[in-house]
Amino acid sequence: MLSFEPLQGSNSTGSRAPRRSTSARGSYLTALLVAMFVGPLLAACGDGGFRPVHADLGGLTPASEKLAKLQISTIPGRVGQQLRNELIFQATGGAAPLPPEYTLEIAIREGVTSTLVRQTGDARGQVYNLDAKFKLTRISDKKVVLSGTSYSRAGFERFDSIYSNVRARRDAEDRAAKTIAVDMKSRLAAFLAASPA
Repeated sequence: MLSFEPLQGSNSTGSRAPRRSTSARGSYLTALLVAMFVGPLLAACGDGGFRPVHADLGGLTPASEKLAKLQISTIPGRVGQQLRNELIFQATGGAAPLPPEYTLEIAIREGVTSTLVRQTGDARGQVYNLDAKFKLTRISDKKVVLSGTSYSRAGFERFDSIYSNVRARRDAEDRAAKTIAVDMKSRLAAFLAASPA
């Protein structure tokens, strides 16, 4: 003869199982509400909402490929060379550059500002200032398509040792060059992603 198993949580007298606690029901409801509101937002990202700069968008050349087609002109000085090397790495990721379609020209201006000056007139710290004015030219028609200026500031401490001072300033110069390279890469990538192939 067939019989039903008793429901879990019920006792022999047939009383009902205990209800879920209020906190468990609250978390379940919160998860449901989050799914209802976040789901459509995430779906909108793929339908003309937010779009990644480096994504392949319906036949357009990815920005990373366009960045690899930059020909970066020589920049005088140690900091200029450091900035150019950083930009080449930011543009190609270490891979070989593609045949150039754009020329990027950069002029830099350097300066040092003293901070925390002692009563004797010696500075305990300094700030290295690097300004980089850039111009992006399309090679096919020699037209300047983008220009601007990037700024970077890097603080460093002054020491009694001359070697330590030279090393601290050099580190500040390298940090400033890297900051400008990252900023320029972002600006160039955004521009090239929006421009037609």
